[in-house]
Amino acid sequence: MVDEPLDPPPPTPAAAAPPTPLLRPRREAFEHGLLPIPKLIFPEGTLAQTLSQLKEKLAPAAAAAGDGRVGAAALAEALQIPPDQAALAIGMLAAVLPAEDPALDAGGGGGGADLRDVLLFLYIQSYKRLVPRPHKDSPAVADVWPSTSAFDGYLSALSPIQLVRSNSRRFIPSQADEEIHQLSYLQKHMANILTLLADSVEGEGDDSLVLTMETFEHLGFLVHFSEGTSLSQAATFFANSDPDMPAAPVSAAQVHDWILQNIVSSLEFYTEKSTAKEGSQQIASDLDVTMADANTSHPRNSTPTVANPAFHRNSTFVEGFSKTSVVKHASDVKGNSVKVLNCHDSVIYILAPVKYATVYGCSDTTVVLGAVGKVIKVEHCERVHIIAAAKRICIANCRECIFYLGVNHQPLIVGDNHKLHTPLPINGTNLLYWESLIHMIHCPILLGFLMFKPNLLLV
Repeated sequence: MVDEPLDPPPPTPAAAAPPTPLLRPRREAFEHGLLPIPKLIFPEGTLAQTLSQLKEKLAPAAAAAGDGRVGAAALAEALQIPPDQAALAIGMLAAVLPAEDPALDAGGGGGGADLRDVLLFLYIQSYKRLVPRPHKDSPAVADVWPSTSAFDGYLSALSPIQLVRSNSRRFIPSQADEEIHQLSYLQKHMANILTLLADSVEGEGDDSLVLTMETFEHLGFLVHFSEGTSLSQAATFFANSDPDMPAAPVSAAQVHDWILQNIVSSLEFYTEKSTAKEGSQQIASDLDVTMADANTSHPRNSTPTVANPAFHRNSTFVEGFSKTSVVKHASDVKGNSVKVLNCHDSVIYILAPVKYATVYGCSDTTVVLGAVGKVIKVEHCERVHIIAAAKRICIANCRECIFYLGVNHQPLIVGDNHKLHTPLPINGTNLLYWESLIHMIHCPILLGFLMFKPNLLLV
């Protein structure tokens, strides 16, 4: 008797495909790189032409330097601005570059910056942050609370205390909303940006403008991939290039098509996530790393599920706490930045080295920031104590706040501020906590230059 054939085994399920890297805007450039200096903000209609003319003015200085760099003196002359404002622009550029630039940091920040980075930095000064939806109580505070951010024109409907009492967090754009806005800005302006960076060669039409791989990598100032893949490795036209035999330049039109394709893919991802969360009562900013273990009963501290795990952000959020204490050590902080948002009557300890820190919309709160290697941004705060060591700090539109600071560079204080106090600078003899010295060295913060100089006030 012939054995009957057995049923074929079920097919082996295919291995899950790795998540597709998605192109994202570099939030650091948009959140910390904007300066309220009028002569750095050009009208959108003439932005590309103005920066093209500026490039021509700065090109001789960059060529004379031999390394394509321009210093504060050349920038001040080209823009007709005071030298201290030009130095501030170069210093802020150094703070938001995606990688450390030893040449730029040479001499205490007095080195020159790559001309391509300068042009990108100046271009995004025209960016306007996404504004929140209007709130019915806005007129009640219009005459007593500064409504316009000195950094980027962001409008705040309520004071920090009113924000907490009115439960109006839903009126403020989420992190995903802001990234969509930033991607849309880049989508609109990318053609002009690439034209500004491109080199002219013999040819006609689109073939007359090309980008080298080195210049292409400078776009990393504005965008990056979610899995940390470099731009040149992600781009098919530069992938697997031999360092000893650099790839041939690529036409700006080809680069433009590739970037737009990736931006569209990212925008579609965001749109799907935004649609999926409609109607949900979850207040936590979607797609972001949250402080779930700080207060498990807090509705804003749940970590949502993300379909593309490669898209988790590299920021840690402490948001919406009231009448509580939060302590976070280095092992608890994810990514290179931390944001303390809309906290009231609380004490927040961030005892970890980070590159960027933001304190926004807090009231009656003490925030301890162990060591911030790039810049701290404090905005729209009321009766807040900030205890921090950092390279730089920017303060805007704050009231009755006290700052215990150790900083390497002169603080930038802008906007409508009232009753700010700086009673005690931090130095080597009054460290914040026992690991402070280690964290400052890790950042690194120059311990010999911790200071609090007289305010640099820009209106």
